[in-house]
Amino acid sequence: MQLYNTLTRRVEPFAPADGTTVRMYTCGPTVYNPAHLGNFRTFLFEDLLRRVLRLNGWKVEQVMNLTDVDDKIIARSVQQGKTISEVTVPVTEIFHRDREFLRIEKAEVYPKATEHIPEMIAIVEKLMSRGLAYQAEDASVYFAIARFPGYGKLSRLDTRQIRAGARVAADDYNKEDVRDFALWKAAKPEDEQTGAAWDSPWGRGRPGWHLECSAMAKRYLGDTLDIHAGGVDLIFPHHEDEIAQSEGANEKPFARMWCHGEFLLTDGAKMAKRVGNVAGVEELRTHGISAAAVRHFMFSVHYRKQLNLAEESLEASSNAVRRVGDFAERLAAASGGTENMSSIAAELVESATDAFNDDLNAPEALAALFEFIRMVNAELDAGGTDQKGLDDARQAFALVNGVLDIVPGEPELDAALSSWVEERLTARREARARRDFAVADAIRGELDGRGIAIEDTPQGTRWKKVR
Repeated sequence: MQLYNTLTRRVEPFAPADGTTVRMYTCGPTVYNPAHLGNFRTFLFEDLLRRVLRLNGWKVEQVMNLTDVDDKIIARSVQQGKTISEVTVPVTEIFHRDREFLRIEKAEVYPKATEHIPEMIAIVEKLMSRGLAYQAEDASVYFAIARFPGYGKLSRLDTRQIRAGARVAADDYNKEDVRDFALWKAAKPEDEQTGAAWDSPWGRGRPGWHLECSAMAKRYLGDTLDIHAGGVDLIFPHHEDEIAQSEGANEKPFARMWCHGEFLLTDGAKMAKRVGNVAGVEELRTHGISAAAVRHFMFSVHYRKQLNLAEESLEASSNAVRRVGDFAERLAAASGGTENMSSIAAELVESATDAFNDDLNAPEALAALFEFIRMVNAELDAGGTDQKGLDDARQAFALVNGVLDIVPGEPELDAALSSWVEERLTARREARARRDFAVADAIRGELDGRGIAIEDTPQGTRWKKVR
C-alpha cells in the first residue's frame, strides 16, 4: 500500500509500525453547527482510507476527536444564553446521525476535548519545563515557536513570514513573538458564564484549539501515530502546531504519515459556513439523494483533487448507483453463471485492489467495477450453469463494494426512484403541453423500462412501481 505523505511531499509505502494495527488519528468536527458536505468529504476520504487499510489485513484503531470547547462554541453559547454542553450535545447527535446515514464506519474512540483537560495540562507543564512555553502578562500560556527549530516542516512555511497563530489576535503584545500560539487561554467572563473554564497551575482558563488534539492523540494512541489525517485546511496552523506541541513535549516524532483531503467546492469556492455556500446531509436526505450516490460522487474524484458540488453531478451519481443496485439484485438472484466470470472476477479484484493501494485511487477502482458490471451482465445475458463463475463474481463484487459501499439500500432506492419518476413525469407533462407526443411516448418508455406504470387521470398522472 502506498500513500501520499504531506510531510515529505511524496507517495510512500505504508504499513503499520507494529505490522498489525494502524493507529490513526482523524480530526473530527467542531460541534457548534452541523457538519456540512465539505467536512463530510474529508470524513468520507478517511472512511475510504480505513476500509482500504482493513482490506490489506490490518486492524485499525481510529480516534476522531470532537471539539466541544473553542471560540466559536463559546460565542454561540453566549448568543443563545446556554452552556457549551447545551450547544454541543445536540450537534454531536446530528453528526453521528449524518455519519451513519453516509455509512461512515464508526471510529473506535470519539473523545471530547472537555473530558481530557488533565491530559492537556500535563502537556503544557512538560513544554514549560523544557523551556518551549511561557506564561505571558495576560496569564495565558503560549508556545514559543522560535525555540522549536522544526516548526514549519509540515506546511513548508518560512517562519519569518508566519503571522499570528490561529485564533489569536495579531495585536496581542503580551506574547514574546507575534507568531506564538496559545496553549492555555486565561479565562474571560464569557468562558466562566458558559462553563468553559477550568482550574490550572496558571489560573482559571481553557485549552487552545491545537492542544486538544495533541492530548487526545497521546492518550489513546501513544507518542507516535501511524497516520494523522484531515482536510488540507488543517495543515497550517492546526497540524503544524500539533507537531510542535507533541514533539516538543514527547521528544519523539508525532506521526509517521500525514494524509490530507482536498476541498469540496460550490461554484469554485471552498464550502464554508461563513460564506453561506453550505449544503448539509439533511438537505440531501430531503431531496431523496441516497448515501450510495453521495459516496459515488465523493469517490469519483481523487481525494487529493478539488471536487465541485453540482446538481448534475449528484444526478449522474444517483443514476450510476441505481445501475449498481440493479446489478447487485441480478447477481444475487442468478442461478448460474459462466466460466468466463471467474477470470472477469479475478481481473476486478486485481485492478481494484491495485487502485485502492495506489494512494486510494477510488476513481480507478470505480472504473474497474463498472467494467466488471458490464462484462458480467453480458455473461448473465448469455446464460449458463457454472456455479464457480457465479460465486467468484459475487465474492469479487462484495470485496470491492465492501470498500466503496455504493449499493443503494431499499429505503434509499425508493427515495431516489421517486425523485427520478417525478422529474420524468414533469418532463412528459411539458412535452404533452407543447404537443411533442414523440418525446412524451419516449418518456413513458423510460418509465416502463424501470418498472413504473403510469395512469393519466383528470387529477393528474398517477404512478406505481409494478416490478
